[in-house]
Amino acid sequence: MTLRMREAAPTLKVAVVGTNDFDLAQNKGKAMTLILFYRGLHCERCKGYLGEIERMLPDFAQRGVDVIAISCDSLERAQKSCADWNLPKLKVGYGLTIEAARAWGLFISRAVREDEWPIFAEPATFLVDRDGNLYFAVINSITRMRPYPKDIMDTIDRILETGAPARGEA
Repeated sequence: MTLRMREAAPTLKVAVVGTNDFDLAQNKGKAMTLILFYRGLHCERCKGYLGEIERMLPDFAQRGVDVIAISCDSLERAQKSCADWNLPKLKVGYGLTIEAARAWGLFISRAVREDEWPIFAEPATFLVDRDGNLYFAVINSITRMRPYPKDIMDTIDRILETGAPARGEA
């Protein structure tokens, strides 16, 4: 599947730690939804990144942006991530299937270390507008490459201020 900006985002339904399941078709932020696919409990880079996102949740909420982080991890591993990484407010989805990850265009890796989930999605960041259309996508093939949370916030501010259309649709 080829993802295109300004077109409908792929289906996304996952269980969420400590709350109701997330269904992108039903759970839309007031303005937008920020979807952060992360590698899983084994990833120290994810820990720091999601910790920074956690600290910025009030800023995202103020802008009407709903935020969810999602991995292929099991419930137990996702719960451990929430507890060990101090993520009390961030919605953390788990059980992402490889098929769903591929529908979103994510890169898939097999474990190379004992502490890694056997097969998992590499990180990616998506912004979906209120109508369920893709606005931006950053898809990574390695753990180290991520958009800075402040850059995401600056981009959202620009979108909200100017109404700038999504790019990359041609």
